[in-house]
Amino acid sequence: MNPTGHQALIIIPTYNERENLPKIIPAALAQLPQAQVLVVDDLSPDGTGKIADQLAENDPRIHVIHRQGPRGLGNAYLHGFRWALAHGFEFIFEMDADFSHQPKYLSHFLRAAEKADLVLGCRYMAGGGIEGWGPHRLLISKGGNFYARMVLGLPYRDLTGGFKCFRRKALEAIDFDAVQCNGYGFQIELSWQVFKAGLRITEIPIVFPDRTEGQSKMSAAIFHEALIAVWRMRLGR
Repeated sequence: MNPTGHQALIIIPTYNERENLPKIIPAALAQLPQAQVLVVDDLSPDGTGKIADQLAENDPRIHVIHRQGPRGLGNAYLHGFRWALAHGFEFIFEMDADFSHQPKYLSHFLRAAEKADLVLGCRYMAGGGIEGWGPHRLLISKGGNFYARMVLGLPYRDLTGGFKCFRRKALEAIDFDAVQCNGYGFQIELSWQVFKAGLRITEIPIVFPDRTEGQSKMSAAIFHEALIAVWRMRLGR
């Protein structure tokens, strides 16, 4: 098998990303010209949704959903996943709008998907890394990943990252209605469900630069949600 961008959908959830969105979509499509992009906007008050609509008017590869339901990363991705499955895509990407997920890796994910059902972008393996974070933030991220690995017994080094590529069968194995997390715990929960389904998961190295435009969505509440959620997953609750 030699996957191509014809069957690929890049899902980009947005909330107040007006500076980044007009740049990230062309950059992503330059790497995978045959792919399509789905922007899932959480009614951004800064006009991100309107910008997405303008981009879609000029390019049939771009689609936009304006979500009316509860906000949050997990809810946005689940909405996008359902849309992707309904429209027949085989390779479905998670990708942030802020260039921390660099478009140059998109083709790397697609190649890795030849032999995997879920490809995780890994910051903590040879060839990967993080740029622009202070020691405290690095310690929290590495500690959180180690904690999740130990509690769940998973071998993967970057469970909290959000740059991923799912094969269709991996998304079909996930019970969307049973997903409980909405922040960074959401990323762990999806990988956990794919792992429990006995599907193939692999990691590829990515370098993750800190965002230069807009504001981070990370918060203490999101971090604490993830800490609690891994035990709920482990205990099957």
